Amino acid sequence: MAHSQAEGVIRNIIREIGQECAMKGETVSETLVAFMVKAVVLDPRNGFIVDRTLTKADVQKLIMLCVDRLLDTRNPSLDTIKMQVYFDMNYTTRVELINEQHHVLESRLAPVSREITDNRARTREEFESIYRKIVSYVLLRSGLGSPTDIKVIREATAALQSVFPQTELATFLSLNKKEKERQLKELTMIVTGIRLFNKDCGKGGEGIDDLPAILNEAIPAATHHIDIELQTSRDLAHKYTALIEMMHQSQNAEMELKVTMLKEVLYNVRQHEAFLCIILSDVITCAQEVDIMQKQFAAEMEQLKNIVRSKTAVPTSLVYPVFIALSNLWTSFQDEILVLSFLNNLTINLQQFLGSHPVIFPDEVMESLLEDIVVKSDEERLKESADSKINPADCSKEEWIFPETTINFSQLLIQYHGFCAYSFAVKDGLLLPGNPSIGILKYREKYYAFSSKEAAYTFAENPEKYIKMITEKAKESAELIQLLQLHQQFESLAPYSQIRAKDKQFLQAITKYDSSTQTDTHILPPTIVKDYEWNEWELRRKAIKLANLRQKLTHSVQTNLSHMRRDNCSQVYPMKDSSTQTKRENSSNVPRPQIFLAGLRGGTPPTTRMVKVDLTRAVDET
Repeated sequence: MAHSQAEGVIRNIIREIGQECAMKGETVSETLVAFMVKAVVLDPRNGFIVDRTLTKADVQKLIMLCVDRLLDTRNPSLDTIKMQVYFDMNYTTRVELINEQHHVLESRLAPVSREITDNRARTREEFESIYRKIVSYVLLRSGLGSPTDIKVIREATAALQSVFPQTELATFLSLNKKEKERQLKELTMIVTGIRLFNKDCGKGGEGIDDLPAILNEAIPAATHHIDIELQTSRDLAHKYTALIEMMHQSQNAEMELKVTMLKEVLYNVRQHEAFLCIILSDVITCAQEVDIMQKQFAAEMEQLKNIVRSKTAVPTSLVYPVFIALSNLWTSFQDEILVLSFLNNLTINLQQFLGSHPVIFPDEVMESLLEDIVVKSDEERLKESADSKINPADCSKEEWIFPETTINFSQLLIQYHGFCAYSFAVKDGLLLPGNPSIGILKYREKYYAFSSKEAAYTFAENPEKYIKMITEKAKESAELIQLLQLHQQFESLAPYSQIRAKDKQFLQAITKYDSSTQTDTHILPPTIVKDYEWNEWELRRKAIKLANLRQKLTHSVQTNLSHMRRDNCSQVYPMKDSSTQTKRENSSNVPRPQIFLAGLRGGTPPTTRMVKVDLTRAVDET
């Protein structure tokens, strides 16, 4: 069957199982159904062969088995699987949670930011409108007060006008889009720092909650609540473990049924304990971060007070970085509030998967079963086996890790979530805490802990046998795959969080390493004066040479390598204007012709008689 065709068949099976459960009044998620399908197929008691193509009868059988298990509300195993699926789908690390929150905030502020950056204001009313939008953007981004509260708006407007007056809006609008967005974020941080400073001085801070004080109260409360839940689960686990140990030798069928049910509820509380430890670790990290941030916030505030104390004008280059630092710290406080709220909700929601305990084993039943039975806690079991340590000479074939010879002993990733591998394999799934102090077995680059020295010796004789037994037991109880962290053997059932981290390398034990030390001959940088002379006669010789040079002339020498560097100049004479006379220049004066016409005016006789008189002088007369 092709891969795509097989995926289509699986999707159809999951869809049909979900519909069957919905028709019977139980709503289940596709993730839970998919996990249950794989768990039922892996269980050898159901008779499915993983490598063989499922027939129509196999599909109907698979659907029926999955629906029956999903509808069995009194089954602790189903509650454990639901708990694992819920935690895997909802839990995220603090870094991812904070980054996701910041991304959501950016997406919500995007429309407001576009209204500001894409605006082309021209009139006075448009400038006032865009300025009000900037104030709203600053309030929404900082989260300091409601943007509809008039007192908060006035305070934020006054703080914004002190660093960004309305007269600079024209310059702001002339910038490109990215530069506008950058300035909006920077203005938000500066205004936030100003308001926080005013709140600390008692001159403002309208609508600003005291986040450090809230965190100082919320973190201990969350830790106390988780500790109570954790202790309750551990007490139940200790009781169930004691009962299973007592009933393990009995061959009674009714007793065997109770042992099976006890193991299922034991796996349920152990899984709840493991998840609570993860949450508690995050809360402790949150408390450490808050403590560091409070010290930094107080130091920045004190520095700002020292800068502005008794000064009428302060350079912006001094106060703006401090305002931005205060804003970033306050944003970190807001992030820690978000993380703490997320962890509290996760802790509360995990309680819904523990409802089968009072139904299956009420208090009166537990009291009757625990009569004459000593209930030992995990700490008491570890103390009992703390004195007995493994002798490596007894098992020279295997490598043993001890706390006194290993630097990173406490950070090693022990298989099966730290439970004893031998007890789980031999005692049919009994979870006993392993004691690393008696010695850890290193087998095929993996580490195994045991509850006693005898269990360690027996396991070391044939590790493959017991590892295979544990794998077969995990196939019958699919919730053990995540509880014991068997994802490498069952990659198809690996949770999403494990798939993301599958490329990470496991931490190896550091039992020996090479190291060397070197003492520097000259710690400080050398300060050798090259021209220093201690001999006075050499100094006299140099003085005589300098005195003799005073009477010498300076000469220059030119070589083949330096002739291109010399200063060179040439003198030219410009051409002068000159003229030449070839002959004498002369001229002659010619008489001007003069002719007079007489009788043109007429006279007494009727006929006009004109007389032409030539008055031109002869050439020789001139």
